Amino acid sequence: MEYGHLMARRSNGESALRRHLRVLGAFDTRHPFLTLREVATRASLPVSTAHRLLRELEQEGLVERAEDRAYRLGVRLYEFASRTPGALGLRELARPHLSRVQATIRQHAQIGVVSGLDILTIDKLSARDAIINGSYIGGRVPLAISCGGLVLLANGPSSKVDEVIAAGLPARTEPLGRQSVTEFRRTLRRVKLEGFAVTDGWIHAESRGVAVPVWGPHRTVYAALSVVVPVEDSSVPPIVETLMAASARITRALEEAYLPHDGHGVGLRPLVATSSRSLEYLESLEG
Repeated sequence: MEYGHLMARRSNGESALRRHLRVLGAFDTRHPFLTLREVATRASLPVSTAHRLLRELEQEGLVERAEDRAYRLGVRLYEFASRTPGALGLRELARPHLSRVQATIRQHAQIGVVSGLDILTIDKLSARDAIINGSYIGGRVPLAISCGGLVLLANGPSSKVDEVIAAGLPARTEPLGRQSVTEFRRTLRRVKLEGFAVTDGWIHAESRGVAVPVWGPHRTVYAALSVVVPVEDSSVPPIVETLMAASARITRALEEAYLPHDGHGVGLRPLVATSSRSLEYLESLEG
């Protein structure tokens, strides 16, 4: 597929690439398998157009067809994502530290990144008897009502805060309701000053979210590391201490992975979780 060609082709002012992305965006965690008509409906495209786009995406391995002829996202998307130091690279680096947090807290521990106006959960570990938590890997929660979203907004660009406010602040659970813009900005200032966010009953009345930022190279906020625990019987200070220690370890791992050392690139070693002998073998293939 010629991607420059895709950008050049237009229909009603919309690039062909954007229409391909609309097709891919029709799939989500709750709808991993879709028929042609379902794709067309969810992507707001004529069936004939959806069929042509799906055929092109299938040729490139970006979608696949199951035996019942339903479509699903293709494995090649995972291949592309695995090459980036974005969500999947971060997940690989953060997983040992996330595991340690979950083993200490024994509830839900998760890590998320900004995606549009939402926080996207890229990894999560939970105890079987943990308190209610509606997030899941690949799932989204509005930035404005998530503890992780608050630390991302408080430490990110002000333009993203303006964008969230312009879209309308979502309501929290009753009786908390919807924050005013003034209250919301005050909350973000407090989160930035304190270095962590706590949300008691914002999404589920029984649940408390606690989050800290994860800093990447050059002191940019990369992600939010958070836990969800019961509002009752959970003390915030030791949780924050646990999260901050884990965040610092993840930051060191990110710096080791993505900052060049001694004039050389980063190579495989910081990014691949495997045995020492396997790493030596993989590095020999690169040479």
